[in-house]
Amino acid sequence: MPKPRTAKLETPTARRKLPIRRKPFAVTVSPNVRLGYRRNQGPGTWSVRVTGPGIDWLKRIGLADDLEAADGKNVLSYWQAIDAARALARRQEGDAGDDSRPLTVAEVLDRYECDLEAHGGDAYNARRARIHLPASILSKPVALLRSAELIRWRDGLIAQGLARDTVNRIRTCLRAALTLAAKRDRRIRNRHVWEEDLEALPNATMARNVVLADDVVARLVAAAFDHDHKLGLLAQVIAETGARPSQVVRLTVGDLDATNLRLLMPRSGKGHAHKRAHKMQERVPVPITRALAALLKVEVKGRPSGAPLLLRANGEPWGYRRSDHYRGDFAAVVAAAGLDPKAVTLYALRHSAISRSLLRGVPVTLVADLCDTSEREIRKHYAKLIAHHGDEIARRALLDVLPPGRP
Repeated sequence: MPKPRTAKLETPTARRKLPIRRKPFAVTVSPNVRLGYRRNQGPGTWSVRVTGPGIDWLKRIGLADDLEAADGKNVLSYWQAIDAARALARRQEGDAGDDSRPLTVAEVLDRYECDLEAHGGDAYNARRARIHLPASILSKPVALLRSAELIRWRDGLIAQGLARDTVNRIRTCLRAALTLAAKRDRRIRNRHVWEEDLEALPNATMARNVVLADDVVARLVAAAFDHDHKLGLLAQVIAETGARPSQVVRLTVGDLDATNLRLLMPRSGKGHAHKRAHKMQERVPVPITRALAALLKVEVKGRPSGAPLLLRANGEPWGYRRSDHYRGDFAAVVAAAGLDPKAVTLYALRHSAISRSLLRGVPVTLVADLCDTSEREIRKHYAKLIAHHGDEIARRALLDVLPPGRP
């Protein structure tokens, strides 16, 4: 392929006549590919910039042969720089030497997903961020990300109608992926863009826990069974154990201990990566009623111990993005029970179970352990929900002493 001629860049002597400046002198070497030369006080540097639909990235190639002879690797002549720029611009992921090409946000999310799977995390955290990112950001090299565009993207999610806490969860997923990439590639030096400048939205952690009375929970579970037996089982397990849906769908046939009326509930995937893989292998014995144990015994009959305990109506596991499989059906169940589907979700059964345990005097430490949360979170999100009932519990410990001389 012919190489473009430009007298002012071709030789060290010609380049020394150029003024020192931050903006590089550039020449187009291929469609959408420009070679840049930055004149410095010392040796100049070569860089490549690639543009196109949804693409715009810049990468330093090496030193120019201004003060020492070109070696084809670290110090490049004009002609060698053209070859390096073209090769770098056209390289695709998976090619030899791919680590030299700056990673895009999309590629970083792919690697983050693989890392989550390797450490036993929820791979959907990577997909969650990808769903809400525009192509203009997904295709951009991480090193070229700027604070203004990420802040504009975050605020745009609010304009689309997403709740503030939802936006913060998406931001956290993206932040984790970008931070992992920066840890593994020391050339990425703009960590402040997402770690400091892309702040979480304030006033987004207000508890929105919906707590239902016992008779309402029973009505909901009955309506779920009427709608779909499999959905009814899912609802009843959550209502009795207070577990998250993400935990319940990971139960296996072997986790049912019908003799002792309990389920060996898997832990959630929450927590730091170095603890997550071990944590998710743990099981916590959670009590269930005799009625639920009987239903589940029928459900597991003839199935291997490693098979999923709870299945959908079509015989498939609930799997990732399980809410997609039950959200519409459970909304219909909520409406049939005379409640607001926008306010009451399957998570309301968990919140109600936790509150029920607290109101009936189960120690906070035990509730936290059974429901795979912490005492701090219990006090933060549930204490105020039962404050008006607390006097009834506290009154049981009062000493009723009559003053002297009174009958």
